Amino acid sequence: MAMTQVSSLSISLTAWKKLAYFALRPELYYDALCDVDSTDATTKGATVKFDQFADLAAATTPLTETSDVTPVALSDSQVTVTLQEYGNAVQTTAKLRATGFIPVNPVVANCLGYNSGLSTDTIAQSTFDGGTNVIYSTGAARTSIGAANVATTKLFAQGVAKLRGANSQPFGDGLYRAIIHPDVSYDIRTAALGNTWGDPHVYSDPSGVYNGVIGAYAGARFMESPRAPLFADASNGAGSTGTVDVYGTLLMGRQAVAKGFSTGEEYGANPIIVDSPVTDALRRFQGMGWKHFVGYSVFRQASLYRVESSSSIGINT
Repeated sequence: MAMTQVSSLSISLTAWKKLAYFALRPELYYDALCDVDSTDATTKGATVKFDQFADLAAATTPLTETSDVTPVALSDSQVTVTLQEYGNAVQTTAKLRATGFIPVNPVVANCLGYNSGLSTDTIAQSTFDGGTNVIYSTGAARTSIGAANVATTKLFAQGVAKLRGANSQPFGDGLYRAIIHPDVSYDIRTAALGNTWGDPHVYSDPSGVYNGVIGAYAGARFMESPRAPLFADASNGAGSTGTVDVYGTLLMGRQAVAKGFSTGEEYGANPIIVDSPVTDALRRFQGMGWKHFVGYSVFRQASLYRVESSSSIGINT
Protein backbone atom coordinates (compact mmCIF):
# COMPACT_ATOMS: atom_id res chain seq x y z
CA MET A 1 0.00 0.00 0.00
CA ALA A 2 1.41 3.40 -1.00
CA MET A 3 1.35 5.95 1.82
CA THR A 4 1.29 9.63 0.88
CA GLN A 5 3.62 11.32 3.33
CA VAL A 6 5.60 14.52 3.76
CA SER A 7 8.34 13.34 1.42
CA SER A 8 5.79 12.51 -1.28
CA LEU A 9 4.60 16.04 -1.95
CA SER A 10 6.11 19.51 -1.92
CA ILE A 11 3.36 21.17 0.07
CA SER A 12 4.93 21.06 3.52
CA LEU A 13 6.82 24.27 4.26
CA THR A 14 8.97 25.59 7.06
CA ALA A 15 6.93 27.82 9.36
CA TRP A 16 8.38 31.14 10.46
CA LYS A 17 7.25 33.29 13.33
CA LYS A 18 6.17 36.65 11.93
CA LEU A 19 8.11 38.65 14.47
CA ALA A 20 11.53 40.27 14.21
CA TYR A 21 13.99 39.67 17.06
CA PHE A 22 17.05 41.84 17.50
CA ALA A 23 20.49 41.47 19.06
CA LEU A 24 20.89 41.76 22.83
CA ARG A 25 21.28 45.46 23.54
CA PRO A 26 22.94 47.19 26.52
CA GLU A 27 21.49 50.22 28.25
CA LEU A 28 22.96 53.53 27.06
CA TYR A 29 24.07 55.93 29.81
CA TYR A 30 26.86 58.21 28.69
CA ASP A 31 25.05 60.78 26.57
CA ALA A 32 22.36 61.12 29.24
CA LEU A 33 24.98 61.90 31.89
CA CYS A 34 26.13 65.02 30.03
CA ASP A 35 24.31 67.70 32.02
CA VAL A 36 26.15 70.58 30.33
CA ASP A 37 25.05 71.22 26.73
CA SER A 38 24.86 73.95 24.11
CA THR A 39 21.17 74.73 24.49
CA ASP A 40 20.68 78.51 24.06
CA ALA A 41 23.87 78.95 22.03
CA THR A 42 24.49 82.45 20.69
CA THR A 43 24.84 81.32 17.09
CA LYS A 44 25.47 78.38 14.79
CA GLY A 45 29.01 77.14 14.45
CA ALA A 46 31.38 74.21 14.04
CA THR A 47 32.64 74.67 17.61
CA VAL A 48 30.93 75.54 20.86
CA LYS A 49 32.69 77.39 23.68
CA PHE A 50 31.64 77.17 27.32
CA ASP A 51 32.83 79.87 29.74
CA GLN A 52 33.87 79.10 33.31
CA PHE A 53 34.40 81.94 35.78
CA ALA A 54 36.89 81.51 38.62
CA ASP A 55 35.88 82.47 42.15
CA LEU A 56 37.58 85.31 43.92
CA ALA A 57 40.04 84.46 46.66
CA ALA A 58 38.59 84.63 50.17
CA ALA A 59 38.89 88.14 51.63
CA THR A 60 40.19 87.52 55.16
CA THR A 61 42.10 90.76 55.87
CA PRO A 62 40.15 93.30 57.98
CA LEU A 63 39.29 96.56 56.25
CA THR A 64 40.97 99.78 57.31
CA GLU A 65 38.43 102.35 58.41
CA THR A 66 39.87 105.25 56.39
CA SER A 67 41.07 103.37 53.32
CA ASP A 68 39.19 102.06 50.31
CA VAL A 69 39.47 98.45 49.14
CA THR A 70 41.64 97.62 46.13
CA PRO A 71 39.47 96.13 43.37
CA VAL A 72 40.51 92.75 42.01
CA ALA A 73 39.94 91.39 38.51
CA LEU A 74 37.67 88.53 37.61
CA SER A 75 39.10 85.72 35.47
CA ASP A 76 37.60 83.05 33.28
CA SER A 77 38.56 80.09 31.10
CA GLN A 78 36.93 78.29 28.20
CA VAL A 79 36.13 74.71 27.28
CA THR A 80 35.82 74.18 23.53
CA VAL A 81 33.77 71.38 21.98
CA THR A 82 34.37 70.64 18.29
CA LEU A 83 31.32 69.33 16.46
CA GLN A 84 31.47 66.51 13.89
CA GLU A 85 28.85 65.02 11.59
CA TYR A 86 27.93 61.38 12.09
CA GLY A 87 25.40 59.17 10.38
CA ASN A 88 24.44 55.81 8.89
CA ALA A 89 21.97 54.57 6.29
CA VAL A 90 20.29 51.41 4.96
CA GLN A 91 18.88 50.93 1.45
CA THR A 92 16.41 48.18 0.50
CA THR A 93 15.18 46.87 -2.84
CA ALA A 94 11.61 46.58 -4.08
CA LYS A 95 12.04 42.80 -4.51
CA LEU A 96 13.02 42.38 -0.86
CA ARG A 97 10.08 44.47 0.33
CA ALA A 98 7.72 42.52 -1.93
CA THR A 99 8.82 39.03 -0.91
CA GLY A 100 9.68 39.34 2.79
CA PHE A 101 7.24 37.63 5.17
CA ILE A 102 8.07 40.34 7.73
CA PRO A 103 7.59 44.01 6.77
CA VAL A 104 11.09 45.29 6.10
CA ASN A 105 10.74 49.01 6.78
CA PRO A 106 9.88 48.69 10.50
CA VAL A 107 12.93 46.44 10.96
CA VAL A 108 15.16 48.99 9.22
CA ALA A 109 13.73 51.80 11.35
CA ASN A 110 14.32 49.84 14.57
CA CYS A 111 17.92 48.98 13.68
CA LEU A 112 18.72 52.52 12.60
CA GLY A 113 17.09 54.03 15.68
CA TYR A 114 19.17 51.91 18.03
CA ASN A 115 22.29 52.41 15.91
CA SER A 116 21.93 56.19 16.21
CA GLY A 117 21.67 55.94 19.99
CA LEU A 118 24.54 53.45 20.30
CA SER A 119 26.79 55.48 18.03
CA THR A 120 26.15 58.75 19.87
CA ASP A 121 26.59 57.08 23.25
CA THR A 122 29.86 55.50 22.14
CA ILE A 123 31.21 58.87 21.02
CA ALA A 124 30.28 60.29 24.44
CA GLN A 125 31.79 57.26 26.17
CA SER A 126 35.21 57.88 24.63
CA THR A 127 35.23 61.30 26.31
CA PHE A 128 34.25 59.89 29.71
CA ASP A 129 36.93 57.19 29.34
CA GLY A 130 39.54 59.85 28.65
CA GLY A 131 39.43 61.51 32.06
CA THR A 132 42.88 62.11 33.54
CA ASN A 133 42.11 61.37 37.22
CA VAL A 134 42.83 57.68 37.82
CA ILE A 135 43.00 55.56 40.98
CA TYR A 136 44.78 52.24 40.40
CA SER A 137 44.06 49.19 42.51
CA THR A 138 47.84 48.77 42.91
CA GLY A 139 48.43 52.45 43.53
CA ALA A 140 50.95 52.53 40.66
CA ALA A 141 49.92 52.18 37.00
CA ARG A 142 47.62 50.20 34.73
CA THR A 143 50.39 47.84 33.66
CA SER A 144 51.10 46.94 37.30
CA ILE A 145 47.58 45.60 37.91
CA GLY A 146 47.70 41.86 38.34
CA ALA A 147 44.96 39.25 38.32
CA ALA A 148 44.64 39.50 42.11
CA ASN A 149 44.27 43.30 42.17
CA VAL A 150 40.48 43.34 42.06
CA ALA A 151 38.34 46.34 43.01
CA THR A 152 37.43 47.01 46.63
CA THR A 153 34.84 49.25 48.21
CA LYS A 154 37.72 51.19 49.76
CA LEU A 155 38.85 52.26 46.28
CA PHE A 156 35.37 53.57 45.46
CA ALA A 157 35.20 55.41 48.76
CA GLN A 158 38.54 56.98 47.88
CA GLY A 159 37.15 58.13 44.53
CA VAL A 160 34.10 59.69 46.16
CA ALA A 161 36.37 61.40 48.71
CA LYS A 162 38.38 62.90 45.84
CA LEU A 163 35.18 64.20 44.22
CA ARG A 164 34.01 65.76 47.47
CA GLY A 165 37.46 67.20 48.17
CA ALA A 166 37.39 68.94 44.79
CA ASN A 167 33.93 70.41 45.50
CA SER A 168 32.39 68.35 42.70
CA GLN A 169 28.63 68.60 43.03
CA PRO A 170 26.52 65.40 43.31
CA PHE A 171 23.39 64.96 41.27
CA GLY A 172 19.92 66.04 42.36
CA ASP A 173 19.43 63.07 44.67
CA GLY A 174 22.60 63.93 46.60
CA LEU A 175 24.57 61.02 45.11
CA TYR A 176 27.39 60.85 42.60
CA ARG A 177 27.09 58.48 39.63
CA ALA A 178 29.23 55.44 38.86
CA ILE A 179 29.32 53.09 35.88
CA ILE A 180 30.68 49.68 36.81
CA HIS A 181 31.33 46.57 34.71
CA PRO A 182 29.39 43.41 35.74
CA ASP A 183 32.69 41.56 36.30
CA VAL A 184 33.83 44.22 38.78
CA SER A 185 30.39 44.36 40.37
CA TYR A 186 30.66 40.62 41.01
CA ASP A 187 33.87 41.04 43.01
CA ILE A 188 32.44 43.87 45.10
CA ARG A 189 29.13 42.22 45.92
CA THR A 190 30.67 38.85 46.80
CA ALA A 191 33.55 40.20 48.88
CA ALA A 192 34.34 37.87 51.79
CA LEU A 193 34.20 40.66 54.37
CA GLY A 194 30.86 42.00 53.13
CA ASN A 195 30.06 45.61 52.27
CA THR A 196 27.50 48.30 52.85
CA TRP A 197 25.76 48.49 49.50
CA GLY A 198 22.28 50.00 49.61
CA ASP A 199 19.85 48.11 47.38
CA PRO A 200 17.67 50.23 45.06
CA HIS A 201 14.46 49.38 46.89
CA VAL A 202 15.63 51.19 50.02
CA TYR A 203 16.04 54.56 48.28
CA SER A 204 13.78 57.29 49.59
CA ASP A 205 12.73 57.99 46.00
CA PRO A 206 12.51 54.60 44.25
CA SER A 207 10.88 56.20 41.20
CA GLY A 208 14.25 57.73 40.36
CA VAL A 209 16.07 54.40 40.00
CA TYR A 210 17.78 54.03 36.61
CA ASN A 211 17.73 50.79 34.64
CA GLY A 212 20.86 48.88 35.60
CA VAL A 213 21.27 50.47 39.05
CA ILE A 214 22.60 47.86 41.45
CA GLY A 215 22.84 49.98 44.57
CA ALA A 216 24.62 52.81 46.32
CA TYR A 217 27.86 52.94 48.25
CA ALA A 218 29.88 55.75 49.87
CA GLY A 219 27.71 58.44 48.32
CA ALA A 220 27.58 57.12 44.74
CA ARG A 221 24.83 55.37 42.83
CA PHE A 222 26.25 52.50 40.77
CA MET A 223 24.90 51.56 37.35
CA GLU A 224 26.03 48.20 36.01
CA SER A 225 26.91 48.09 32.32
CA PRO A 226 29.04 45.93 29.99
CA ARG A 227 29.92 49.26 28.34
CA ALA A 228 32.02 50.34 31.32
CA PRO A 229 35.68 50.82 30.32
CA LEU A 230 37.54 47.58 29.60
CA PHE A 231 41.18 47.55 28.56
CA ALA A 232 41.81 44.08 27.16
CA ASP A 233 45.23 42.49 27.81
CA ALA A 234 46.45 45.77 29.27
CA SER A 235 48.78 44.41 31.93
CA ASN A 236 51.14 41.65 32.94
CA GLY A 237 51.14 42.89 36.54
CA ALA A 238 54.79 43.88 36.34
CA GLY A 239 54.93 47.07 34.29
CA SER A 240 54.13 45.93 30.77
CA THR A 241 51.15 44.84 28.71
CA GLY A 242 50.19 41.19 29.01
CA THR A 243 47.14 38.98 29.40
CA VAL A 244 45.33 40.66 32.31
CA ASP A 245 42.19 42.60 31.43
CA VAL A 246 41.92 45.91 33.28
CA TYR A 247 38.51 47.39 34.07
CA GLY A 248 37.65 51.02 34.69
CA THR A 249 34.86 52.06 37.06
CA LEU A 250 33.80 55.64 36.35
CA LEU A 251 32.85 57.94 39.24
CA MET A 252 31.44 61.34 38.35
CA GLY A 253 29.75 64.43 39.68
CA ARG A 254 27.75 67.14 37.95
CA GLN A 255 29.19 68.85 34.87
CA ALA A 256 31.84 66.22 34.21
CA VAL A 257 31.34 66.26 30.42
CA ALA A 258 29.90 68.91 28.11
CA LYS A 259 27.90 68.16 24.96
CA GLY A 260 27.79 70.53 22.01
CA PHE A 261 25.38 70.20 19.10
CA SER A 262 24.18 72.19 16.12
CA THR A 263 20.63 73.45 15.68
CA GLY A 264 21.01 74.33 12.00
CA GLU A 265 19.77 72.27 9.03
CA GLU A 266 17.28 70.32 11.17
CA TYR A 267 20.01 69.19 13.56
CA GLY A 268 19.36 69.23 17.29
CA ALA A 269 20.24 67.66 20.62
CA ASN A 270 19.45 64.13 19.39
CA PRO A 271 20.05 62.23 16.14
CA ILE A 272 17.34 62.62 13.51
CA ILE A 273 15.95 59.93 11.20
CA VAL A 274 15.79 60.85 7.51
CA ASP A 275 14.24 59.25 4.42
CA SER A 276 16.73 59.01 1.59
CA PRO A 277 15.50 60.33 -1.79
CA VAL A 278 14.53 57.75 -4.42
CA THR A 279 16.90 58.36 -7.34
CA ASP A 280 16.79 55.20 -9.46
CA ALA A 281 14.81 55.16 -12.73
CA LEU A 282 12.22 52.61 -11.59
CA ARG A 283 12.01 53.88 -8.01
CA ARG A 284 12.78 50.48 -6.56
CA PHE A 285 15.49 51.47 -4.10
CA GLN A 286 14.34 53.04 -0.83
CA GLY A 287 16.68 54.27 1.87
CA MET A 288 16.49 55.41 5.45
CA GLY A 289 19.18 56.78 7.70
CA TRP A 290 20.13 58.97 10.65
CA LYS A 291 22.43 61.95 11.08
CA HIS A 292 23.82 63.98 13.95
CA PHE A 293 26.14 66.97 14.34
CA VAL A 294 27.58 66.68 17.84
CA GLY A 295 30.71 66.75 19.99
CA TYR A 296 31.80 66.10 23.59
CA SER A 297 34.58 67.33 25.86
CA VAL A 298 35.51 66.94 29.51
CA PHE A 299 34.07 70.03 31.21
CA ARG A 300 35.42 69.57 34.74
CA GLN A 301 38.27 67.11 35.24
CA ALA A 302 37.70 67.40 39.01
CA SER A 303 34.25 65.83 38.54
CA LEU A 304 35.51 62.69 36.81
CA TYR A 305 37.51 59.82 38.32
CA ARG A 306 38.28 56.33 37.04
CA VAL A 307 39.11 53.40 39.33
CA GLU A 308 41.13 50.75 37.48
CA SER A 309 41.31 47.14 38.65
CA SER A 310 41.21 43.55 37.46
CA SER A 311 38.38 41.09 38.08
CA SER A 312 38.44 37.58 39.46
CA ILE A 313 36.13 36.47 36.62
CA GLY A 314 37.89 38.49 33.92
CA ILE A 315 40.24 37.13 31.28
CA ASN A 316 43.54 36.94 33.14
CA THR A 317 45.43 34.16 31.43
